[in-house]
Amino acid sequence: MKWEGKRRSSNVDDRRGLSGGGSRGGGFNPMLIGPLIKILFSKTGLIIVGIVIAISVVTGTNPLTFLGNFMGGGSQGFTTETNYTPTAEEDRLAAFSETILADTEDVWNQVLQNYREPTLVLFNGQVSSACGMASSATGPFYCPADEKLYIDLSFFKEMEVKLKAPGDFAQAYVIAHEVGHHIQKIMGVTDEMNRLRGQVSEKEYNQYSVKLELQADFLAGVWANHSQKSLGWMEKGDLDEALNAANAIGDDRLQKQSSGRVVPDSFTHGTSAQRMKWFKKGFDTGDINQGDTFGANNL
Repeated sequence: MKWEGKRRSSNVDDRRGLSGGGSRGGGFNPMLIGPLIKILFSKTGLIIVGIVIAISVVTGTNPLTFLGNFMGGGSQGFTTETNYTPTAEEDRLAAFSETILADTEDVWNQVLQNYREPTLVLFNGQVSSACGMASSATGPFYCPADEKLYIDLSFFKEMEVKLKAPGDFAQAYVIAHEVGHHIQKIMGVTDEMNRLRGQVSEKEYNQYSVKLELQADFLAGVWANHSQKSLGWMEKGDLDEALNAANAIGDDRLQKQSSGRVVPDSFTHGTSAQRMKWFKKGFDTGDINQGDTFGANNL
């Protein structure tokens, strides 16, 4: 994939090297120390301190977080910057991810009216999002509450080694899939899914979840179609890399590898065959109107 030298997105929040999972702008602000001292030694302050300590003991939360929030210091938690030095390979993957995100912006701004560009959050270890805390083990994910995609770049190495799905276009597929979830948020599909939660059985909700994920795969394919037409940056074998990645993360294959058995009622993302099918359909057609997985008779 000939991606070097292309435009890189500015919609990136690089949190690598931060402990606590928050953003650089969140957490307890040291500038609040002076005002806090004045409050703490007042009569009202003693009451506040008692309440904060009680809550901290029960929840196990750093009391500075509560005090920082009380003083307007943000809600991301107590975050510190560590002496983290990324490897050259990690920086290359960061540049690659920013380049792919930039191209999804170019494509979807043309395809959709009033497209809202999401933010890509790069992290390592753990991260705080509007959807809660998450660790690297969660894998890449999209949080509709803050319209951000979250990726620990080590996942790409895991794809190569554990999932046997190497290649830059396989990695591009992962990013485009998460952007697909952002498009579903814009189109109201995500909100419809949220309304179903608690109204249908777990088995039925899993079936809707599969359709949601397959549609995101389709949208990733639509992106790849338009991207190739405008940039021509795909090389021989790139499409196979994406299809191999889709195959590697099918529910049936992952369940078979982890437990030796397959439980279709518990599927939430679709089988390997389904994931490859819908990505390929998006790539072949490039037509966003042909991705109605919810109305499809045969997934």
